[in-house]
Amino acid sequence: MSISQSEILYNIFTNMKRIKELRKENGVTQKEIADYLNIKQNTYSQYENGQRQVPIEILARLADYYEVSVDYIIGRTDI
Repeated sequence: MSISQSEILYNIFTNMKRIKELRKENGVTQKEIADYLNIKQNTYSQYENGQRQVPIEILARLADYYEVSVDYIIGRTDI
């Protein structure tokens, strides 16, 4: 089964929305998450704002940090 371009764009938007929601729900700043990921705060901000694609390694580390699945972050599941 192939994924349509609109589904891919939706997942990208959801991804950005979810990493921002997770950060806010957990009461951490962009700087704190950036430090955890060993990246600059402005790079992390670009991930949240959809200005830069999030590498899979970063998605995996975010999933570990928030104790959720990568599938949740990218919008493939709501669990």
